[in-house]
Amino acid sequence: MTRSLTIALTKGRILKETLPLFAEAGIEPLEDIFTSRRLLFDTTVDGVKLVILRGSDVPTYVRHGAADVGVVGKDILLEFGAEGLYEPLDLAIAKCRLMTAGFATARTAGPRLRVASKFVNIARQHYAAQGIQADIIKLYGAMELAPLMNLADEIVDIVDTGNTLTANGMVPLGHIADISSRLVVNKAAMRTRHRSIEKLIYDLSQAVERRDQPS
Repeated sequence: MTRSLTIALTKGRILKETLPLFAEAGIEPLEDIFTSRRLLFDTTVDGVKLVILRGSDVPTYVRHGAADVGVVGKDILLEFGAEGLYEPLDLAIAKCRLMTAGFATARTAGPRLRVASKFVNIARQHYAAQGIQADIIKLYGAMELAPLMNLADEIVDIVDTGNTLTANGMVPLGHIADISSRLVVNKAAMRTRHRSIEKLIYDLSQAVERRDQPS
């Protein structure tokens, strides 16, 4: 019996933008993901299952072969690495920017910067590349609070509209990367399940193109 093709999806905002794209490609869950307590879902395509995960877990499931394919933000791939994964398609959803931010005078605070972020690897690499000495403080949320409470001079965070920064008296200081959600594929699965995965990539790429065409 052929094992199901398992696709790992990131919960939250990315999931809300992913499901319509998959539906356009002909893949829909057989029950409402947002009301069900299940984490693994059958779909309208025989032999294709969806699993719903935290974004930071998606590359791990795909890398180790528990899922064959995944959808995850580029920020997660930059932070944790993409070893063992192919990244064949930019789905161009959940777009945002990864930036440094703080008060306009933050860099006069002293010889070393204190930087708060959940993206500790990205932050460390970014400031090192700029030749700036930075002590990285790992936080998991409410980054804007760190400069306000004098915990950090700057932050590295995802910026969408920038309204939260403005509301807290901060400004974007530096652009690190443009972020969107990517399709990732387990390298071994790409070899052993080439036909079904190539079809998925093609169907999703066509859905992306149709969505992006002017109406």
